[in-house]
Amino acid sequence: MSRFFDPPAPKPQMPQEKVDKTYKAMRIKVFLGAFLGYAGYYLVRKNLSLAAPEMIENGILDAAKVGLTMSAVSIAYAFSKFIMGSVSDRSDSRKFLCVGLVLSALTMILVGVLPFGANTALNTAIIFALMLVVGWLSGFGWPPCGRIMAHWFSQNERSFKMSVWNVSHTVGSFSLGILAIAGVSLFILFAPTFGLDEAQAWRGNFIFPSVIAILIAVFCWWAIRDTPESCGLPSVQDWRNDYSGIKSKGKAGEKLPFKVLFVDHVLKNKLLWIVALSNVFVYMVRYGIGDWAPTFLSDAGIMTPAESKMAFSVHNLVGAAGTILCGLATSKIFKGRCAPMNVICMLACMAGVLLYWFVGAGFIPMDPAVQKVLVYVALCLIGFFIYGPVALTGVQALNLVPKNAAGTAAGFVGLFGYFIGDAICSKIFVGGVASAFDWNVANLTVAVGALIGVILCALLIRPEAKQIAENR
Repeated sequence: MSRFFDPPAPKPQMPQEKVDKTYKAMRIKVFLGAFLGYAGYYLVRKNLSLAAPEMIENGILDAAKVGLTMSAVSIAYAFSKFIMGSVSDRSDSRKFLCVGLVLSALTMILVGVLPFGANTALNTAIIFALMLVVGWLSGFGWPPCGRIMAHWFSQNERSFKMSVWNVSHTVGSFSLGILAIAGVSLFILFAPTFGLDEAQAWRGNFIFPSVIAILIAVFCWWAIRDTPESCGLPSVQDWRNDYSGIKSKGKAGEKLPFKVLFVDHVLKNKLLWIVALSNVFVYMVRYGIGDWAPTFLSDAGIMTPAESKMAFSVHNLVGAAGTILCGLATSKIFKGRCAPMNVICMLACMAGVLLYWFVGAGFIPMDPAVQKVLVYVALCLIGFFIYGPVALTGVQALNLVPKNAAGTAAGFVGLFGYFIGDAICSKIFVGGVASAFDWNVANLTVAVGALIGVILCALLIRPEAKQIAENR
């Protein structure tokens, strides 16, 4: 199996007159493959968050345990992203991404077809186990994309290019909400034809998006290639005459020893630790709002399940514009320095969380239609600004290591974000606070998390500027 994932050997370099045209065409294809491929992973990751209200209503899941069940994806994904990061640095990114996406989709389809009974404890255990599998397979997504971006795009262009690529998060999340609605509608439409109970329509949240993800994997197999050298092209640094950034140890694409990857480039890298800690609170805000919005808005009677799915999608859709603009500002205004933009974005997110909390709690009496509009405004504000830091912490991780350690650095930062920030802080802690107290206290904890994120991002401003200056 390991030989299947081995990166392709470098090919003899093609004639110089063909390099420019081929390079430009290949970069577009590879970028599209990485973009759509990672968006595809989001079609088979957060399905349970959207299906949870209906599954609770139908007695499939226990409302008190749904947060624990949803956390399974984040827990497994956090460790998988870290471990698979180092594996991806030694693997063919095309095979790595495509195989993981297909297996994730098949596992999510299984959740949608299993015949669950009335025993909520047993159902929870089964779904928890399957979500662990999905979470582990999700770790096949980001690391190969990080490898692709590091090998096909040089550091001076990476903050903007990766911000555009990072829109794949929001495109995938937005599309999941729409496809989930479509999947439920299709189930209801065809239920009488196949003798199915319309109460089981929640299964459409899992099945239909997964089918689309498999089709995306087929496209990615055609579009992605591992490195320029594997296509008979020179390295991106040679092609662009851009030698900024930390230099790779050894030859391009060479496998680095375990000690060099984990000890020299990760454990001893103080700035990478700060990036990882800031990522905890970026992800706490990202998922503490996004994943709980459908449940909170339904529980509070602010929106119907279908309306809350649409709010989830809109929240993610506006993040696409925010991500690109944050990347552009980072590149043009801050000259590639990510920390100042992260501070601005986290401050704006904190304002959005406070608005979301105050309006959703009904502290000020208002017409329900106005309340719904203001909730949308708050979700749009959070969505617009949170994906900038999500993208830029990834850029910071890649910029702090040689390109043949990119997957390992991304996995390390992702471990903190998904395990501590998402699974522990947003799923277990925020969900537990909501169950033990109420949603007011839960949303307050997310606002505090945003404030801590501002402080940690600010700690990186001066060290990052110094590091960039030294490597120019």
